[in-house]
Amino acid sequence: MAMKKSGSSRKSAAKKAAKRPAAKKSPAKKSASKKSAAKGPARKSAAKKASARKGPAKKAAAKKAPAKKAAKKAPRKSAAKRKPNPAFMKAMSPSPELAAVVGNNPMPRTEVTKKVWEYIKKNKLQDANERRTIVADDKLKKVFGGKSKVSMFEMTKHVNNHLR
Repeated sequence: MAMKKSGSSRKSAAKKAAKRPAAKKSPAKKSASKKSAAKGPARKSAAKKASARKGPAKKAAAKKAPAKKAAKKAPRKSAAKRKPNPAFMKAMSPSPELAAVVGNNPMPRTEVTKKVWEYIKKNKLQDANERRTIVADDKLKKVFGGKSKVSMFEMTKHVNNHLR
């Protein structure tokens, strides 16, 4: 009779495992391994054959997945090219104070910023210790509103005030 009780407890354990949600995988695996161990070597060989059949199928599926990802990446590279904002490319005329630094010709904001940086580097107007700080000379003081030292982030604000 002891055998019948252990057999019924195995069945009830199997029923409980079947009723559990699918998210809890580890208890279901344990009960499956207990069942195969209890049934004997005939079950183990059948289980090995089944896992052997499933193994190569998963590998084949895994090999196909990277090929699909590589195919998807190629179009993204062409889509990654950025178009410049038309507002930045609009030619703007500098004020007389800014024209002394960058020139009189109308040019886009991006070019104005480049020319201001050329002027700063040419005349070595960056602070030696704090590279983000620009030490203004006489021409740049007029552009920077009379300030002798300006951070590079403030510089763009002051330069934009001199563009029309």
